Amino acid sequence: MIRTTAVPRTVRVGAAAASVAGLALLAGCAGQTTTSPSDEPAGSGSTSQDASAGGGYTDGTYTADGSYQTPESVETISVTITLESDVVTDVEVTGDPQARESQQYQGEFIGGIADEVVGKNIDDIQVDRVGGSSLTSGGFNQALEKIRDEAAS
Repeated sequence: MIRTTAVPRTVRVGAAAASVAGLALLAGCAGQTTTSPSDEPAGSGSTSQDASAGGGYTDGTYTADGSYQTPESVETISVTITLESDVVTDVEVTGDPQARESQQYQGEFIGGIADEVVGKNIDDIQVDRVGGSSLTSGGFNQALEKIRDEAAS
């Protein structure tokens, strides 16, 4: 004999809502893709390098692109970072928003990213939300990984 216990409707509805919210969060992450440096065409990142001052990365200015999925489109941003002794001394992010809402979020991200990364060791940087934008962070982190790989070579 199988014995069942009735679960109140409010508990079932709450559990279902939590499940849907969790799936939506995971779906947002699943759209982000990464590209290994070997998948990029030669010369796709631009650098201006000086001799390293003894850190794990070569001083210089590095540029890489990162992309991320929104509900409406795939968006791409370009990230330029200047490194000195493994510390980010300057950052510039430019976007090419495909959707109106992306323009707003990319603008907010671009307006706040310098406060999050300038003056920090490049290995300590992993952004998740800047200026209210969380999806743009995925593209930034993807570009940052490419920059780390390039600066380490």
